[in-house]
Amino acid sequence: MLNSGDGARVIRLILGDQLSEYHSWYKGFGTQADAENLYLMMEILPEAQYTLHHIQKLLAVFAAMRSFALELTERGARVLYLSINDPNNKHSFAANCQHIAEQCGAELLEYQEPDEYRLQQQLQKELGELPISVSCVSTEHFLSKPEDFKVKNAGTPDARAPVMESFYRHMRRMHNVLMEPPGVAGKGAGTAVPAGGSWNYDSENRKSWRGEPAAPAAPVWPNQTELLRSVANDIRAAGIKSFGSVELDTFLWPSNRENALKALERFLEHGLAQFGPFQDALSTKESFLFHSLISFPLNVKILHPREVIDAAVQRYQAEPDRIGLASVEGFVRQILGWREYMRRYYHWSMPEFAATNALEATRPLPSWYWTGECSMNCLHHAVTASLKNAYAHHIQRLMVTGNFAMLAGVNPDEVDRWYLGVYIDAFEWVEITNTRGMSQYADGGGIATKPYAAAAAYMNRMSDYCKGCSYDPKKRSGEGSCPLNSLYWDFVARHADRWQSNPRMAMPLRTWQRFAAAEQTAIREQARRYLDSIESL
Repeated sequence: MLNSGDGARVIRLILGDQLSEYHSWYKGFGTQADAENLYLMMEILPEAQYTLHHIQKLLAVFAAMRSFALELTERGARVLYLSINDPNNKHSFAANCQHIAEQCGAELLEYQEPDEYRLQQQLQKELGELPISVSCVSTEHFLSKPEDFKVKNAGTPDARAPVMESFYRHMRRMHNVLMEPPGVAGKGAGTAVPAGGSWNYDSENRKSWRGEPAAPAAPVWPNQTELLRSVANDIRAAGIKSFGSVELDTFLWPSNRENALKALERFLEHGLAQFGPFQDALSTKESFLFHSLISFPLNVKILHPREVIDAAVQRYQAEPDRIGLASVEGFVRQILGWREYMRRYYHWSMPEFAATNALEATRPLPSWYWTGECSMNCLHHAVTASLKNAYAHHIQRLMVTGNFAMLAGVNPDEVDRWYLGVYIDAFEWVEITNTRGMSQYADGGGIATKPYAAAAAYMNRMSDYCKGCSYDPKKRSGEGSCPLNSLYWDFVARHADRWQSNPRMAMPLRTWQRFAAAEQTAIREQARRYLDSIESL
């Protein structure tokens, strides 16, 4: 435990995903005013055990917390850190805060607003009951405000959130990102216009990857190994259960700001130029391809989204011929559009969102999601890579593991738990909106205007997964037919009434209706056989 000093007027509680050295709390280190502040951090069992976590996620969060505590101390802050096995640790935010407040005679407890709804509710209730004044402040991390998320018919049962594209365009204008002055190249009159004349270059972000250009090497952080080993020993001693694998010497995830900035620079130099064309590509040869691998430091706030966006835009502006507008726009869209949108949607829709199950899916999650032992090459590779790396990029999550779970009718509660536990960057505000909304369509189309459903043709086009697989991607039924084909068409047929009113599902529904009755029967019987034997796929 780091020494708390003799006393403090104010205790400032820092959660494990609030490791932002740019917060205004930290601007007065070394001053007389800051001498009255005690910064409190704690590793507590309920946060390590509220779901079953991948071991790399536990290691990364605890290591990042300890690194941040040390950085604050080196900058002159008074920090009290309760590690997981500290005998003074009461393993409760409220109990620890009350005990420390009594010890140091504090008059005020400040905490930054939690991102997760469950923690918002918990801390508001439990800290509000303490015999001390309590104040909640912003994390100063996100770029959007509640008023940026304009809801139609607010306060009524038919209230609708804005679509992501309109929100994204608003954010681009608001923050002047990739915008050109009015009248540039004859475009626009009186208002700024998007760079290049288009808001979205998604149509240029869909190339498959067949080995060229070469993907950059995965990052490693050898200066973190000793810290990780210490954290691993503490987790083991605390008896915390986890799953997945880890290699400490080749750990991918930066635990401090220095390494996070190096990870960002690695992406800008070696990944950004090819990120756009290949961001949807899938490969058995490369798990990461040209993805940034900075979602973990972003989500625990080691990096700020604005500095990441600005760095990418500045690199593009310095090297437009090498990088290309489609690449930088695709990257900006993920952070300024998708990430900010998901956070706003989460807080607008919770807690009701967490109970949505529009497709009435009830099937248990197949056990091979925890082992990777599946005969379908796409699922085997995506799940195995997730268990090995605590990571999969957005298309692996959406169109492989998520697509199969939706087609098979897996209970979204079980899908949520798996995604929340397995991925290094998964915190509920960003996980559940993507799994229950985009991936599983459990919200009935609140986030996505159509289900992200695909048969084997998509997999064959975007990946090399089908090559060497025991299933034939061209067969809809019969011996050796790819399960994705029969499950996809069974999914379309199963929910045909719902798709009648969805314009974006009109084409697959019409295609299904044109199949001969005998073929429809064969496909649905094949789907039933696969679902009945789902554990042995």
